[in-house]
Amino acid sequence: MNELNQVLTEMDFEFFSSGEHGMSIEGMRKVLGNENFIFLDIRSDKEVKYLSFPFAVHIPLNKLPERLGELSKEKIIITFCSSIFRGAVAYTFLRANGFENVKGLTATVEEMVKAFKPGPLAKM
Repeated sequence: MNELNQVLTEMDFEFFSSGEHGMSIEGMRKVLGNENFIFLDIRSDKEVKYLSFPFAVHIPLNKLPERLGELSKEKIIITFCSSIFRGAVAYTFLRANGFENVKGLTATVEEMVKAFKPGPLAKM
C-alpha cells in the first residue's frame, strides 16, 4: 500500500500538466515498432476477440496482477483500453509495482482505429 500511496502523492497539478504520464496518437505513431516500447492492451478477452492490435501485448486488467512477470521494467509500457479509464488503472497499478517507465495512451480505441486507416497508416 505504501507504493500506491507514493504514486498517488506524485500525481499533483505539475504531474498532470506536464503530460509526461501520457502518450498521444501522434506519439504512438512515432514509436510503433520500436522494441523499447510495449503497448499493453488491457481490454477484456471478449473485446480483443472483435478487435485486436497485432503490435500490442494483451493482458486483461483483471489478469494483470498474476501476469506482471511477463512485462519488462526495462521497457516503456504504454497502457490502453477502449475508454482510457482502465488504462489509467493499469498505469497506476504498474507504477505502484515498481514499473517506472509507464505511460497511458490518451486516446480511445476508436481514435486508434482511425490512425490505422490507409491514409494515416501510410504516414507512419
